[in-house]
Order: sequence, then C-alpha cells, then structure tokens
Amino acid sequence: MTDEVRHNRRKGGRERRDPKARISGPAYITRNIPTYDVMGEDNLQKIEATAERILSEVGIDIRDDDECLSLFRKAGAKVDGMRVRFEPGHVREILKTAPRQFTQHARNPAHNVEIGGNNVVFSPAYGSPFVMDLDRGRRYGTLEDFQNFVKLACASPWLHHSGGTVCEPTDIPVNKRHLDMVYAHMRYSDKAYMGSITSEERAEDSIAMSRLLFGADFVDKNCVILGNVNVNSPLLWDGTMTKSARAYARANQAAVIVPFILGGAMGPVTNAGAIAQAHAETMVGCAITQLERPGAPVIYGNFLSSMSLRSGSPTFGTPEPAIGSMVIGQLARRLNLPLRCAGSFTTSKLPDGQAMQESIMSMLSAVHCGANFILHSAGFLDGLLSMSYEKFMMDADFCGALHSYMAGVVVDDNTLAMDAFRQVTPGGHYLGSAHTMANYTTAFFDSTISDNTPFESWSEAGKTDSATRANTRWKAVLNEYEAPALDAALDESILDFVNRKKASMTDQWY
Repeated sequence: MTDEVRHNRRKGGRERRDPKARISGPAYITRNIPTYDVMGEDNLQKIEATAERILSEVGIDIRDDDECLSLFRKAGAKVDGMRVRFEPGHVREILKTAPRQFTQHARNPAHNVEIGGNNVVFSPAYGSPFVMDLDRGRRYGTLEDFQNFVKLACASPWLHHSGGTVCEPTDIPVNKRHLDMVYAHMRYSDKAYMGSITSEERAEDSIAMSRLLFGADFVDKNCVILGNVNVNSPLLWDGTMTKSARAYARANQAAVIVPFILGGAMGPVTNAGAIAQAHAETMVGCAITQLERPGAPVIYGNFLSSMSLRSGSPTFGTPEPAIGSMVIGQLARRLNLPLRCAGSFTTSKLPDGQAMQESIMSMLSAVHCGANFILHSAGFLDGLLSMSYEKFMMDADFCGALHSYMAGVVVDDNTLAMDAFRQVTPGGHYLGSAHTMANYTTAFFDSTISDNTPFESWSEAGKTDSATRANTRWKAVLNEYEAPALDAALDESILDFVNRKKASMTDQWY
C-alpha cells in the first residue's frame, strides 16, 4: 500500500467520526491486483483472425468523409466507394504509432490522470436524456441537472474524472448545449473532462475552449480533453464520428473509440462473433486517429450488451457481456492500447437491488479485464436512458470500495502484525491493542451510504434503505459544495467565446 493510499484511507476513516471532515482520494488508481485472462492463446488467435477476415473479406464502410477515405487509400487500403478493406495485419501496423499510456491534464494538476498501463480512472455515466431522483421522479435533464452532476463528481473522492455528457441539458438548443456542457466542466470542476463529438464543429469548439483554459501551446503538446466517438455498428463509420475523431487527433487530443454492439441487433448474438466484430470496428477507428496524426493519444473502447430475445429490449449488466469484456481486455493489451470497457450498467428503473446486482457484475468485469478508463462508473440507470442522483451516490460509494479492492493485500511488517500477536494472549481480543489503534482509521473502507448499525438502531432511526440514504447524501454534498477557484480573466475569456458562438447561430431544437 502506498503512502498516498494510506493517507486517503486515513481521511476516509476520520469522516465517520467527524462528519465535517472532507474525504480525499487519489487522482487515479494504480492497480495492485493483476488482470484476469480468461481466454487461452489459441482462441484469442481465432478471434483476432476472424476480425482480420471481416476487414479483408467484408470490409467496413466510411460514410460522408472523403478525407478519411483518402487517408486510408494513401495508407494502402483497398477503397471501393465507401467500402474499405484491409489486408490482414495492415490495421495493426498502423496502430503501432499510438501511445500505450498518456496523461490527461486537468486544470488542477493534482487531478491529472494517467490513462493506460496499470492505471484506472473512474468517470461518471454519459449520455442520458432523462434524470431521476426519489423526490421528482423521471424527467428530462436540464442544464441545472448537468451542473449538479458535475459538482457531485467534483466533490466525490472516488471519481477521478468529470466525465462528458453526464446528462442531456434538454432546455438548451441542440446546437448550443455543447458550449454550456464544456463550460460547466471547466467552471464547476477542476478534474479532467470530455468534450462534444456530435459534429466536427462542436468538437472543434470544445478544443478551442480548452485552448483558452490551458493555453494553445500546452494543448498542442498535451492531452487535456477526450472525445467519446461511437461506431455505427455493424461495420459502419459515419462521417459525423470520423470527422470528430480526426478533429481530436489533429489537435493531439484523445478520441475514445467505442462500438456499441447490442448482441442480436447490431452484431451476432454469440459472444465470440460480437467480440470479433467489435475488435475490427475499434481497430479501424483507432487507425483513423493515427493516420490523421501519428502518435495522437487514443483509447481502445468497447460496449458489449445483450438483449431480451423474447421482447427485443436491450439488457445491461448481464453475464455474457461481462465475460466478453474480459476477452476485450486481453485483445486491447495485445495491441498495447489503453482500454475503456464496461461500467455500472443496469436496466433497472430504480436504484434498487437489481440495479446494484447488474452494475456490480459489469463493473467488476471492467476492473478485472484491465480497463484503464471506466466511463459509466456512476449514475447509470434505466438502460442509460436515465441519470439517477441516488444511483450516482451509490455507485460512487462502490467506486470507493474498489479503491481498497484494487490496492490488493499488502504484506509488510505492519500488516503481518506480529507485535499484535505478542501483545494479545490466546483467547484475548484485539480491539484495544496497540496495533489496532495504530491502524483502525486505515484498515477498512468506510462507506458513506451503507448502514452497519444493529437492527434496533437502524429501526429506531427510521428503517431507511440505501436509496433513501443516497437521497440524503447527494443533497448534503450539493449543499456543502464549493466551486474550485478559477482565474477571473480565464473565466471571462471562455464565457466570451461561448456567448459569441451562441450569438452566431439560430437555435436548433432537433
């Protein structure tokens, strides 16, 4: 256990005894447990060979981006209209320029995150049009909700990243809301953040705002913003996404390349086939960034999901995608690329037992497959249609537990506890021993949501469940929230950019 982890655990322990004490966590996790390889070499090679066959025999379409097609043509791919085919091994060769690890800088350097290697970064859920809480139920998200979730992520010691579209602010015009979202990340958090990918211009706006915040020269040399770019599965890269990915790469910023494969709809119903398809799609997306700017940071992403074959409804947090994520981790490591995979997925409509069962199934697969950037770490509910305030707090609390889990079992003179064995006689107890007193604030993770009191105490206190306690918790956190300081001149320059951009266009609501 590092001194930093001990320090953070100690602060977490004090929070229970002093409610006003603020818990702090590390900027990111450096895992001390190994990844878990579930698939043997022969079968991994079969999946890789199938992905190569898909790219050579079937190909992948690049729609509405002639420049992207030109890049592939110049690189030696076979381009026929918008269909692109690759000789086996060609795409893997292009990917050799991508860094295996990079730093994403935050405006507070204490919150810089390392993405890749043995590092793990937790980021909130992304993309929900609705928000939900126990008081007001399910409703369309607003800019106020968006700002609230940014504040909650900023205040959480266990979330390392501010995220991106934590919910859709539907009260802002579609063509302008990206400006308010990026500004909210900059103003209400000092952690790393994501930008817009819904058009090349909006991606460029996000990067331009980042240049104002960090300085143009710094941004050209360092990653300060991520763009989460989705494949239009099966086997189609739409120009909206390729142009956004190229915009991020051109600026030396990181694109997160993510196919969303709903098994039986956007890909084969069988796990091996869906994994092979995802591998092919992701490699091509990552290659686009390297052809645009060799050496640009890029993240190999994946979002496997299942569906109810009786109803056609998507299902999340199920075992097949979870074990599939384990294989995805092995494939990403063989490419030497940072990995984004899985998260706290659930189809539950409430922050209940189903929600946490499914979320933990999926989240543990991300932890054990070796994911470096875990989007959807907190708040995911209703098949990602809803961002839940209560689920956000429950998930963030579980992320805290995962900090201890991934720290592993530390073996040193202190943890082996021989002094305690000498002090405590056989049949005695350790509660008052010197070893216990020296370690009690750091020995165990201390949840802010769970109730561990005796039944009688819990009953007398109102018999609250986890969701109710989470409801109380998020309100308290927002009430105590203080925005990180931001230089007034920088703030003014960013707001001026936002206001000028908004004034330059008419409102679009679809």
